[in-house]
Amino acid sequence: MEGDTAIIRLAKENMKFSAGHFTIFSASERERLHGHNFRVEADIQACMLGNGMCFDYGLYKDRIVALCRELNEWFILPSRSPHLRIEEEGEYLYATFAGQRIPFLRADVLLLPIANATLEEFAAYFIERLAEDRQALREHRIDAIEVRVFSGPGQSAGRRVRFDPA
Repeated sequence: MEGDTAIIRLAKENMKFSAGHFTIFSASERERLHGHNFRVEADIQACMLGNGMCFDYGLYKDRIVALCRELNEWFILPSRSPHLRIEEEGEYLYATFAGQRIPFLRADVLLLPIANATLEEFAAYFIERLAEDRQALREHRIDAIEVRVFSGPGQSAGRRVRFDPA
């Protein structure tokens, strides 16, 4: 059928990462430092090719696993938070929040280009990274990507982005 689409769900056991973080609620309120074993799932919507498949989704499965490995065993700080100032001094990184200077070993911190270390922002980060190759999205006729990140059983957030096929 012309215009027929399918949704590929990628939810493999190895699509996970362990990381520390804290969520910023306002200019004066944040969570304490803690961590989670995060799990990632993705739905990719694409047009059928007429041969019984959409595209080789193993490429995206491998990309998600690689992204999880990049995030694994770090303390994640958001580099785009309006409430957090980050400074590097030698082997240390200091995150200043509400007048409180929080020290970290630089070797333990991963700065991500996100506004907050939340499930919603992690999901958006995964989509951004999966969609870096716009030519591949067009070739694979991908209409939308939705990513859901879980911080534990029954607790997740997702983001969805639609793509222009042109």
